[in-house]
Amino acid sequence: MRVFALGLILSAFSVPCAAQTVLKSEPLILAPYEIAYVQDASCTAGKVLKVTGAIRGLHRKRVCVVRAGDQASLAVATP
Repeated sequence: MRVFALGLILSAFSVPCAAQTVLKSEPLILAPYEIAYVQDASCTAGKVLKVTGAIRGLHRKRVCVVRAGDQASLAVATP
């Protein structure tokens, strides 16, 4: 029973972290330090724009990053 409960708790935390919602346009309102991923033409192929909200009076931080699902991993790479 404990193993089942532990598995249920771990799956509840791991599933929301694995999903990234990619928006088509940048949101007008973004809370400070909130992150939004936007499909933008300014980034190269395979990358999305990561927008981080800022406190009043400061500019948002915008960086092109590789999508989590598209990152290469040595664990699954085959020679």
